[in-house]
Amino acid sequence: MTDLLAAAYDAERSRLVRVAYAILGSHAEAEDVVAECWLRLAAADEREPVRDVAAWATVTVARAALDVLRSARVRRESYVGPWLPEPVVVVPDAADRVSLDDSVRYALLVALERLTPAERTAWVLHDIFEMPFDDVADAVGRTPVAVRQLARRARQHVAAGTPRVAVDATTHDRVVGAFLGAAAGGDLAGLVRLLDPTVVLTSDGGGVVNAARRPVLGPDRVARFFAGIARKDGQVEIVEINGRTGLTFSVDGRLHSVVSFTVDGEQITRIDIVLAPDKLSGVRSARTP
Repeated sequence: MTDLLAAAYDAERSRLVRVAYAILGSHAEAEDVVAECWLRLAAADEREPVRDVAAWATVTVARAALDVLRSARVRRESYVGPWLPEPVVVVPDAADRVSLDDSVRYALLVALERLTPAERTAWVLHDIFEMPFDDVADAVGRTPVAVRQLARRARQHVAAGTPRVAVDATTHDRVVGAFLGAAAGGDLAGLVRLLDPTVVLTSDGGGVVNAARRPVLGPDRVARFFAGIARKDGQVEIVEINGRTGLTFSVDGRLHSVVSFTVDGEQITRIDIVLAPDKLSGVRSARTP
């Protein structure tokens, strides 16, 4: 029976990691939560057979992720500088372009940081993973009426923090490609033209490495800041960050930073730079076995 239970859980593992990652913003913590919940499932099944592994596991993983997020929020309040989600990085293969679904888009994860843990969990479970509110209520520990209100408030915050226009991968690549071309050529005016008037650049060094302690605002300041980065010696590699084109920057063969772009229409509205070593240590690469 244990082998059958393990097989059923493994079949759900990828989706469960996405659930936990969307709630937590940390892929490493998401994997830890899913591994821990396997032990809980095995123990629960010994007491009474779990008939619907997918439903049981989703609720249990969501509860565990919510508990971790509540604890993490306390730590994030004393974090040095802005806190950004841990990126999932994949080196694209021309023959097999790797894509992640909207549940893990980086711009969405950044927007979700505005929410309370309960709002975030309710919205992720209902709006992304289409769980009924009765099941969401079980995971969050609130009534169905309460989680409806949580999801509604979350929906408003998410709408305000994510692109107004749905941008496909081709448009995203074209805009980002033009921006990187302008940066490589030292074309400051070209950079400014590709930046939205409300553009924000955020960098997360975690207080361990040098990074801007406050967001950089406006096209001119962001363009100059990014141009300064582009002039530094190092290796730039085009990668996919949570399913959208971004880049990594390495110095002397060591990963220095991961840069994510959010495109709205034909302009870039956000640039997020992750430099914190603990977040870079978990960067996923297609070249990693």
